[in-house]
Amino acid sequence: MLSSEPLERDERDRHAFMAGELDLTEEATAAAVHRIGRRAYAVEADLIGFDGIPALRESVEEMQAQPLRWLGALTNDGRIVAFVAWQLPAGEGVLEIDRVCVDPAWFRRGLASRLLAHLLTDLVPSGRVLVSTGADNLPAVAFYERLGFSRSGTIEPAPGLRVAQFLLIRD
Repeated sequence: MLSSEPLERDERDRHAFMAGELDLTEEATAAAVHRIGRRAYAVEADLIGFDGIPALRESVEEMQAQPLRWLGALTNDGRIVAFVAWQLPAGEGVLEIDRVCVDPAWFRRGLASRLLAHLLTDLVPSGRVLVSTGADNLPAVAFYERLGFSRSGTIEPAPGLRVAQFLLIRD
């Protein structure tokens, strides 16, 4: 992990969460992120009825090779329990959110909302933002709409996989 900033305290379980940029060249960090991603995408696979989500098949090394930046939610004892991964392709002025994952044991605690708020307010406070999710992942669809994203389309990148695309336009 590189640096961290406090996120709000979750009163339900008395954990204070920290947001910190993650360094996936650290093997323990990469392994934790990979494990959380696989758990989270397994839940999405069940929701959308499609088990071919690329991140479910990705190795740790393939994940580390992605040209992404990583922001994690950490418990007060340093455990990574959620993350968001993104990129800002040069010259495009568009933030592309590649992954938003919360360990299922930590669902419904506002971690994804807090990570995205930190990313969109503190790290990349302006410009357009793109994100996508399984079109039948209704909790994720509602989540992005609640955050102000507008559905910009639906694609089918593989037979049986419908992906909803969302756009957030900011000053």
